[in-house]
Amino acid sequence: MTGRAGRTARRGWACPRRALVALTATAGLLAGGTAAAGTSPTWAAPAPVASTSTAQALADLVPAPVSVQPTAGVTHVLTADTTIHVQPGSPAARGVADRLAEMLRPPTGFALPIADAPATPPRAGITLLLSGADSRVGDQGYQLDVTADTVVLRARQPAGLFAGVQTLRQLLPPKVESATAQPGPWELPGARIVDHPRFAHRGAMLDVARHFHPVATVKRYVDQLARYKVNYLHLHLTDDQGWRLMIDSWPRLATYGGSTQVGGGPGGYYTKDQYREIVAYAAARHITVIPEVDMPGHTNAALASYAELNCSGEAPPLRTDIAVGYSSLCVGKEITYRFVDDVLRELAELTPGPYLHIGGDEAQVTSPADYQTFMDRVLPIVEKHGKRPMGWHEFVRTTTDTAAVPQYWGTTTSNSEVADAARRGHQVLMSPANKAYLDMKYNPSTPIGLSWAGYIEVRDSYEWNPGSHVSGVPESAVRGVEAPLWTETVETPAHLDYLAFPRLVVIAELGWSPWSTHDWTSFRERLGAQAPRWQRLGLEFYRSPQVPWRTGTGEPGRCTAPAWDGAAVYVGGDRVAHGGHHWTAKWWTRGEEPGTTGEWGVWRDEGFC
Repeated sequence: MTGRAGRTARRGWACPRRALVALTATAGLLAGGTAAAGTSPTWAAPAPVASTSTAQALADLVPAPVSVQPTAGVTHVLTADTTIHVQPGSPAARGVADRLAEMLRPPTGFALPIADAPATPPRAGITLLLSGADSRVGDQGYQLDVTADTVVLRARQPAGLFAGVQTLRQLLPPKVESATAQPGPWELPGARIVDHPRFAHRGAMLDVARHFHPVATVKRYVDQLARYKVNYLHLHLTDDQGWRLMIDSWPRLATYGGSTQVGGGPGGYYTKDQYREIVAYAAARHITVIPEVDMPGHTNAALASYAELNCSGEAPPLRTDIAVGYSSLCVGKEITYRFVDDVLRELAELTPGPYLHIGGDEAQVTSPADYQTFMDRVLPIVEKHGKRPMGWHEFVRTTTDTAAVPQYWGTTTSNSEVADAARRGHQVLMSPANKAYLDMKYNPSTPIGLSWAGYIEVRDSYEWNPGSHVSGVPESAVRGVEAPLWTETVETPAHLDYLAFPRLVVIAELGWSPWSTHDWTSFRERLGAQAPRWQRLGLEFYRSPQVPWRTGTGEPGRCTAPAWDGAAVYVGGDRVAHGGHHWTAKWWTRGEEPGTTGEWGVWRDEGFC
């Protein structure tokens, strides 16, 4: 599938800011608020009093939790004596504790030793348990109790513990994202949070075929996904412009087919060990990798590498443009299916997750009859190697096997093939291009990205309901959501940041939070509160003027410069305020909105007001 340059193709959160004070009255509901029946109360030091900014963290969580019960005036403070206790006998739970310690040690400077939890939860420190959670949390949810003395995180599965750690992370000050020691205090607001996802599948796709992105960039993206409870990474490994994984039985796919990229750069590919490294890194963060080999179209890199895969027997040249729809494997040749079998066998051996994505989109030079023939041969190969097939939604018309997962990428709210598949029992993954595609420009001035599916500002990406977006596909037939990022114009990590943030977080919220919390006014405030964290992480995010970006102190700033006026003329050195930032013009301009053109535009971002 492509970035498609050539294609013709009420959430008011349970704890919004305005309701925070009222909710603090539920303190008596929290664990630890009273002595257990039949026991004698023990003396404890007076509970630390929560500061306004600490308590505010409960109202700023993204994705919005299912239930938050704040405890009035209570704060838990991490100290040099804090120990992390973890469920004994569970290597996966221990792995979550390791990730938590790795996250907390650099900014706090604390040792944070990890020890097995005793039979009775400790009355100090942080404890991660695989027992005692609220029955509603399921396999991916968690229960987090923060009292003055302890932080206790409970889940049924390690994935739930990991999700809870991401919430714990957001309850700490933004400086927790720093790579070096920062001054304290390290406070968490007292509360009970019970949380679980709306959809089991919350994904992001990274296209490494159009522009190759090295292992370090993919790992960096995995870390960003994990922070917002995304649990699937779809890697688009092959396309017309490049083949990005070594296949031992067909080595020229990588060494020749991977030797270039869009624009004619050097390209690149992953060795099998590098691919395993990515898969293991993601798995340690409870993210499952779904690899994609697109076929029968989007195959020019393969056809250029092996002449025998072409019906003519002649290899076409490598391509570095962004056209689509011109390539196809030769459906009538038996060698095509030996090729597919070899590729999928080696890919399945490398991939522990249950899915192989076979693309199937934009096969414009493959006749409908040949397309059916091809899928009739290929889908059983996927299953032979122990995997379930996933593909762009066009392929689902060729099969009645409800194990096959169609990924909807259309721009309309009706599609008869997808609706028919839902009626048959298929689970649909939602990625409508005009809502979820991260490579679409924000507006006409956006310096990178494409616009064939339209411009997608932050609110555009938020204002849709995955559970009812496509007619005839009810929420019960929706597997989840995915935010694809095609890379025709994405060459660097900074480019990736700019297109993914903040919209990746929007899609993560749509996948996790209950629809009852859907409210743009509340969400934009919570989204804006993420800015100090992203700045600490060095993310080059898009400062959408639709979002009130927070200052580093956690409170909205006061802008002293005059507000930007779209009709006014500005010259180099003129200073304005817009979107919670101060901006300085580099040269003459009129009508160019600050924050919409990144480093390429006329306005230099001077930071938050």
